Amino acid sequence: MILNLDPNFKPLKGEEIQFKSFTFSGGEPHIKISTDFDLDAKVSITHRLNSFNDLGLLCLAVDALQRMGAILTDLYIPYFPSARQDRVMIAGEPLSVKVYADIINNLNFKKVFIFDAHSEVTPALLNNCEVITNHQFIKEVIDKINTDILLISPDGGALKKIYKVAEYLGGVEVVECSKSRDVKTGKLSGFRVYADDLQNKDCLIVDDICDGGGTFIGLAQELKNKNAGKLYLAVSHGIFSKGFSELNNCFEQIYTTNSFKDFENANLYQINLDNGLLS
Repeated sequence: MILNLDPNFKPLKGEEIQFKSFTFSGGEPHIKISTDFDLDAKVSITHRLNSFNDLGLLCLAVDALQRMGAILTDLYIPYFPSARQDRVMIAGEPLSVKVYADIINNLNFKKVFIFDAHSEVTPALLNNCEVITNHQFIKEVIDKINTDILLISPDGGALKKIYKVAEYLGGVEVVECSKSRDVKTGKLSGFRVYADDLQNKDCLIVDDICDGGGTFIGLAQELKNKNAGKLYLAVSHGIFSKGFSELNNCFEQIYTTNSFKDFENANLYQINLDNGLLS
């Protein structure tokens, strides 16, 4: 049995458990799960965690199911919230990723699946975690672009994963890049591309998260300065908090999944995890 807590996100195939959910006027989430299923059934849960209320709904659903006698097995949460806050850079900040991980660990799932983890910290903190790589996602992106392409690593944090992607794809050439970030203000500067001449080759920047897009906008200009051809962007988790206007000016096409939410933008191609990328 499957409980899909986001009605617009159903990455697993199987018989669904019906429920109703709403938010009280005080802001608290609430759920009522149908009893019309085998109460000894093994249950997998899927959800997109974009807020503490989403996490709260998950916790309430687990409590309700356990009180009904259901057996919880797997949890699918492709985008792991606060994964970027995986270290304390400035005194007074929380280690947010551990806060989320501790709460989920207390739910005692047999397996927790996440998609393209931001770093090795999340799976280290999360009990029974299985990370699904971005390899098949990037393969589908390259198949859609359908031309020879360079893989662009936007910074040092992406290097380890992008070389694994390149190996999976049979040895696609990788170009390394870097940037500087002010940890107090978050301001980006000092974009560098470690290649003298990209010889008008098309380039695909690969990363796990696009929030405001500043990294990719700044890097796009530097790639053009190094004689890049067409530019493409592929991010596993698209947040796009500042919209698409500047990104559309930089990239021929943007690719993402529906791990975070669903988008409508003419220059965006969204590959659904529902199509087997989480199986």
